[in-house]
Amino acid sequence: MNVPSVLSYRVESRITSRFAHTTVRSSVVNSASAAQSIGFNVQIPKRAFITNFTMNVNGITFIGSVKEKTVARNLYAQARARGKAAGIVRANSQDMETFKTEVHVPPGSHIEFELHYQEMMYRRLGFYEHTLYLQPGRLVKYINFHLNLRPPQAHIVFKPNLQQQRRCDNCSGSAIDGVFTVKYDVTRDSNAGELQVSDGHFVQFFAPSNLSPLPKNIVFVIDVSGSMWGVKMKQTVEAMQAILDDLTMDDHFSIVDFNHNVRCWSEELVHGSSIQVADAKAYIKNIKPNGGTNINEALMRAVQILVRASNQRVIDPRSVSMIILVSDGDPTVGEIKLSAIQKNVKRVMRQEFSLFSLGIGFDVDYDFLERIAMENRGMAQRIYANHDAAEQLRMFYSQVSSPLLRTISIQFPEDSVSDVTRNQFDKYFSGSELVVAGKVLPSESGTLTSFTTASARLDITLETEADIAELDMELAKQQHSFTGFARQLWAYITVKQLIADRSLAPTAAKKRKITQQIMSLAVEHQFVTPLTALLVESEDAKERLLADSPRDPKHGCCSGARPKRRLSHTPAEKISVTSSVFFSPPVDNDPHFIVHLPGSNTDVCFNIDSKPGHILNLVSDTGAGVVVNGQLIRSKQVHKGHVRTYFGTISVYHQPDGVSVTVGTDGIAVADGRSNHNFTWGATAEISQDGVRISIVKDAHVTVTLNDSVRVMVLLHRVWKKNPANVDFLGLYIPNDNRYSPLVHGLIGQFSREPDVSVYDVREGVDPLKKEATMEVKGNRLLVTRGWQKDYRRDKKRGSNVYCWFVHNSGKGFIDGHYTDYIVPDLNSFLQTL
Repeated sequence: MNVPSVLSYRVESRITSRFAHTTVRSSVVNSASAAQSIGFNVQIPKRAFITNFTMNVNGITFIGSVKEKTVARNLYAQARARGKAAGIVRANSQDMETFKTEVHVPPGSHIEFELHYQEMMYRRLGFYEHTLYLQPGRLVKYINFHLNLRPPQAHIVFKPNLQQQRRCDNCSGSAIDGVFTVKYDVTRDSNAGELQVSDGHFVQFFAPSNLSPLPKNIVFVIDVSGSMWGVKMKQTVEAMQAILDDLTMDDHFSIVDFNHNVRCWSEELVHGSSIQVADAKAYIKNIKPNGGTNINEALMRAVQILVRASNQRVIDPRSVSMIILVSDGDPTVGEIKLSAIQKNVKRVMRQEFSLFSLGIGFDVDYDFLERIAMENRGMAQRIYANHDAAEQLRMFYSQVSSPLLRTISIQFPEDSVSDVTRNQFDKYFSGSELVVAGKVLPSESGTLTSFTTASARLDITLETEADIAELDMELAKQQHSFTGFARQLWAYITVKQLIADRSLAPTAAKKRKITQQIMSLAVEHQFVTPLTALLVESEDAKERLLADSPRDPKHGCCSGARPKRRLSHTPAEKISVTSSVFFSPPVDNDPHFIVHLPGSNTDVCFNIDSKPGHILNLVSDTGAGVVVNGQLIRSKQVHKGHVRTYFGTISVYHQPDGVSVTVGTDGIAVADGRSNHNFTWGATAEISQDGVRISIVKDAHVTVTLNDSVRVMVLLHRVWKKNPANVDFLGLYIPNDNRYSPLVHGLIGQFSREPDVSVYDVREGVDPLKKEATMEVKGNRLLVTRGWQKDYRRDKKRGSNVYCWFVHNSGKGFIDGHYTDYIVPDLNSFLQTL
């Protein structure tokens, strides 16, 4: 019998802001001399929702629509299509399922298939991965694959001709039978995340980086029952060797292994030192699987270890505590009722603990593992018991091995949004992404603002703003964009979370209510879920096909998260600094110091004619443990034989807390000797650690406050990127009401003790526009010139004029000593006694 001829096979995928809409089209002709069945099989990601399917058989069109499962089944029973079938098959594979259609047609028949599905791109280990299964089944006259990606802007095309499709030069079989994967990430302007508004909906993406990992406390709970014998145990041991090597001295860990009995490698959490790790690896290597499975007792022991360590304050209060369970079967010893185990675990788990479940193979009740993980702030994953199970275990651990933040909350001003998906998260792990979506309420404001709060080694508040109309105008101009992405993405996340809530529903009434919500949303947005089905019917409704989504009781149908919550947030009050003693470098000259002396109501200016790379001490207070230093940078060109210098870096160091804040033109770094955190100028943020508070105003300024007694404001000055001469630089403003110790000094700090100044004999100068005078200060008689400098605090572009008496020769006679006495070796150095 001749095989059907595939005339064309086309796959198009449009990804807009992490949401993908994929269409698979196939055109087939029955070129045989007899009637035969023609199939259309498409493998799709398990996390995707099928949204539509259409089929045209010899001019008769079958159109799909998503309906509640019972409704669809009843309609299907009334008019089953003869010689046709459709369905969704969930195979025992890691990340895919198969949509199958089959039609029995006479010779010469022409059939066109078209399948649509949608999915959200999940970020793992720093990348998004979009996978397409290209399986036309035979040589195709016309085959192409198009991927349109935004962001980043990318268009990928794959169009092999007939010869390129062949397995060999003379082969009739197709080599196109595999997975096409696109792995990518997006550029992020700031740690505050990305807020997008489109079609009356919003999406907030949050994936901060450049933060130091938090210490972690892990209890590994490993099933060593008889069913783990052989490859499963070998792969688990292999994975644990690598996982244990990842632990650091800041981490604490222990191991609980269980069969019908429960053993602890250590009853106490221990440091992840090389000695302890080596001992733990030897212990695991010597495990011999046998006996039954006592999951309940093993988890109880694991929780006890964490509770004891927490009560005894062995662990850092800002660390992350977790249990990682690895098992391949249902409980057979002790408490074997799954619902009872679930209740026991929830009862003893503290709010700050998380449970992660790994189910090896298909003998384990994955739904149970998923429920206890989700209910205890963790997640579950199935590990497929094959040759790469060890790699699957390592990859899972990599996703949770680097926690960066705890207790994250993404909030919005009251009455600005509604129907918000889950917006509170227990942890954020490096390389992942938190996503919150919702509806935007009508408002006169043209912008939407979000506020993200989180804690790590420091406490953070980040602010993000989005124009409500801008993105829609941009998408309308782009040919291949997915204009309804925000609405569908909100629905996708909401349905996934409701499915997870349904599995945890405490009562039948609650479960029925959630079921109704899922079905209503799924039908409205045309998602095939475990509670809905795709009914495909001819135009006259006389023939119908049904694509159902069967659910294996041993296999979780969906991944999800905890319930959605609506929260409102009032932004924290911003610090406004009105300073009288300040330093401000203008755009086109060497650093200018402007000192206001309130006692005599006099403003005095001076320049420092130092070299690029030099670090100048501005404030040095050994009594209070406060240092403010600035490092000079140079202009791009020499002007009239002179190199202009500016401040490119300002550092504020608080010795009592060991915290340093380094402000550069490209970002802000916070370090405490153990960890480093980096923030960009691209977002408004509030950060606090111990007695140090940092307030960043987007693309404007940073205010550093130390114990509410010392404040420093650093202004960012941007120049045109292609400016041939000038560079970005910083301005510094220090209020005169700062409270220092009597030991304070530095180029600015010394003037906290106001010197006696007398200006007299005002006269015409060499420049008729600038008068000259005599100044007596600190026992010196100085020639000073009347002039003005710029204060950029209120007007960053033009500045405001401050008239002052200018002291020549780098402030000689006005400052203590010579300006070179204020050059220090590094950004956190105190000034040596003058």
